Amino acid sequence: MNTKQVCVEEIEISPEITDEDREIFSAVISVDLADWQIKQIVTPSQIHHRQEKVLAVHWHPEFVPMNLISQRIEAMFPNRTDDLLIPTQHNELMSYGPYTGVEVDCYASGFNQKVQLLLHFENEKVENAHVLKSMLAHTFKYRTSQLFEFMDSITQPNEKRVHEAARETGADEALVEMVRIYVTKIQTMLDENWSDVPKASIKNKLIKNYFDALRPKYGNTVINRIQAYLKAVKILVKDGFSLKFFYRATEIIEEARSLGGCVVIPHPEEFWPILLAKYDVDGIEAWNPQSQRYTDFLISVVNEQNINRRAGSKEILIFMGDDCHMSEKTKPIDTQDPAKAAREIGLQPAWNDLNIRKRLIIAGIDRQTVIDEYRARLAG
Repeated sequence: MNTKQVCVEEIEISPEITDEDREIFSAVISVDLADWQIKQIVTPSQIHHRQEKVLAVHWHPEFVPMNLISQRIEAMFPNRTDDLLIPTQHNELMSYGPYTGVEVDCYASGFNQKVQLLLHFENEKVENAHVLKSMLAHTFKYRTSQLFEFMDSITQPNEKRVHEAARETGADEALVEMVRIYVTKIQTMLDENWSDVPKASIKNKLIKNYFDALRPKYGNTVINRIQAYLKAVKILVKDGFSLKFFYRATEIIEEARSLGGCVVIPHPEEFWPILLAKYDVDGIEAWNPQSQRYTDFLISVVNEQNINRRAGSKEILIFMGDDCHMSEKTKPIDTQDPAKAAREIGLQPAWNDLNIRKRLIIAGIDRQTVIDEYRARLAG
């Protein structure tokens, strides 16, 4: 455990990029896995002997190879008898077994906000999906541009954002200046090494991970203060990020349907209004590690909609999203976010919650019924 204590006011940082800076940058952007990282990936912290059905249609492989992910799943659920596992990388199609998936950023004009949708396909249905792939490439590039706006807000700087974030988090001038110097270095190293930087590393998390790597040098107290300030700036950047360059949710859904794909609404606390907009979706997460407030309510709403649906229309399916990000498993244990590290592919405690199970029984839903029905729709 890091107990080093450093006073920000006493820290002197050269604006020149040092060998240490370059070493940290190289380590942070690297997608190569050391032996200790591979061991962490394939060795789950818990084994779920009694879980026989594994349903996971919202998880992020990131840069972790699928063969290592498969080993982790095998170890976690040694007695599984059926499963439906579909990865959903942000704005990038990825395949696992017979299925391909993606989580897409898009724009819902009906309630004027950015939303995300999960798209799922049988592999062969997207082999020649040139239009969808072009849409995703545009979205990926635009979404990635948020990192540059994030850095610019700190380094140029955007005085309004910096002052507001500093005020919200109690960051003093010394801390703000320390962050500015380091982010300027990161920005320069990113530009200098652009052609060699893995695409998977170009995201907001790059800044967070870089400062986490400075914990041994400056201690947890300073870095925790910095992370709080960075998070406040990032939220302001996201709030001001233009939505007009995203594709509309209806356009994404139409393209997925044209390819024979299926659509699920993730992150229920944020995106449940999509249900009210009556978009053409197959299901909704009623539970997610980040979104548990509306679980009972959503199950009841979906059940009522299914009872009253018009003749010939499909039922809305209930999903539970684990939202596992596999890169968290590659970090040293003492730098992992405990909440994110606890997320596992296929581990969704809501299915076993007695109060939730009561609602699900009334709706005639369990893991196996959803697996069977969704598999049939994907094949349709």
